This record gives sequence, C-alpha cells and structure tokens, in this order.
Amino acid sequence: MATQAQQPPHLHLSELTAAQFIDIWKHFDADGNGYIEGKELENFFRELEGTRRGASVDPTHAVFKEKMREFMAKFDKNADGRIEMTELAQLLPTEENFLLCFREFVGSSAEFMAAWRRYDSDRSGYIESNELKGFLSDLLKKANRSYDEKKLNEYTKTILRMFDLNGDGKLGLSEMARLLPVQENFLLKFEGIRLTVKEFDSLFAYYDKDGNGYIDEQELDALLKDLCDKNKMDVDSTGKVGYKKSIMALSDGGKLYRTELEIVLCRDSAL
Repeated sequence: MATQAQQPPHLHLSELTAAQFIDIWKHFDADGNGYIEGKELENFFRELEGTRRGASVDPTHAVFKEKMREFMAKFDKNADGRIEMTELAQLLPTEENFLLCFREFVGSSAEFMAAWRRYDSDRSGYIESNELKGFLSDLLKKANRSYDEKKLNEYTKTILRMFDLNGDGKLGLSEMARLLPVQENFLLKFEGIRLTVKEFDSLFAYYDKDGNGYIDEQELDALLKDLCDKNKMDVDSTGKVGYKKSIMALSDGGKLYRTELEIVLCRDSAL
C-alpha cells in the first residue's frame, strides 16, 4: 500500500476545484502523454475503488478485473482502452469544471474551430496566454458563470496546466481540442497522419488546382476523400461532411489558406 506521501491527492473529496482535478490528472498521467492508460489506469482504478470502499483492493482478484471492465465500458466513451481528460471530468465531481463549462459554449468541432480562429488572433497556430484569457472570459460569460479578474487569471493558469503538454506556455490546436467531447474531436481521427512540411507542401500544391494560393470547399472535398482512402480511415460520408465543415470554419470567407490547413494536417499533428 502506498504511503501517505504517495497517496493520490483529493480523491476522497466530495467536490473538487479545477486545480485539484489537475493534481489528480497529473498524478495518474505519469508519462504526461494526455491519457491514463496501462498500469496508470490500473493504479487509478485501484485507488478510486479503495477510496470509495475505505479499504485496499486486490488488483489481481477476478472481481476487481470485472469491475474495471464495467468502469471502462461506462466511462471510456471511444472504447480505446484508456481514459482522457474529458472522460475523467465525467467521473469526478468537479465544482469548477472547465470541461463541462466549455461544452456549454462549444458543442461541436465546427464551433470549436470557429472559436479557435477567432482567438488565435495573430494566426500563429497557437493560442497564447493573453489570447487564452479572452477565450475563457467569453466562455464563462456564455455559460453564465460569475468570475473576477483574480479567478480568471487562476482559470487561465489551470487550463495551461491541463493542456500545455510541452510546457511552452501556449496551446496548439490538438492540445486545445482535448476540451472537446471525444466523439466531437475530429482531430483524433488524424492522429495517425504525420505529414512533414515537404509532404504537406506537395499535398497543398496538388489540390490547389487553380494555383490561387488557397483551397476552396470543393478542393477540400477531394483532398479529404483521398486522404481518408489512402490512410484507410473508416469514415462515412456524414463524417467527411463533418470534417469538411470543421476545417472550413478556419477559412477566410471560404478560402482555406496554407497556414490554416497546415495546423490540422501538419504542424500540430504530432502532439
């Protein structure tokens, strides 16, 4: 049994603050890859069961393994065998739950991409701390949550702790997209695609048929179809329409320039 100093923080609490939620997340996501999986997952479930029952549990026992299977069936929404932050948010009673608050503000990946474009004001491909503060301020207003400047600064730091996986003080698109519910995070579908800058440049040039420097909706249609087919992505026509709508939300009046598409397919795809 772990010593008191090694105990996971706050699991015993009936209600968590956002900062406490992050303490728990970072404790169990030991390798910092954005998921609780493998041994981390077993440790999390063992500690959770122990906290709820008030006694230690044996992870080798058949009953424990069955309960863990039931737990994953309920909370692992995309059935990938691991828990991500939005899934954990459904499980733990969090008072200041940014993730659920965010869902009231942005309910779909298309809305998320439109919000991203609005707050990535310098078109750097990242939302930096000052841009994030404006984003959260709007989020809280739309969700009818009261806050003051001190609280807003605290929320901004907490979101950076949540999603700034490489510690550079800014959030890339795929980092920020972890705010979305799993089924809405279309970027997860592109995780297996790793385009180098050279590959991306060739791709963009090929589908920019008229050479006008941007891709329109029809050209994006062809690009997505070929990309999904080439990478054997299991996506139906409805899914492709959704992807196209989400990506076009980044466009400037229907014109998708190199920088915007690069954020989705190249620059941030490895995060």
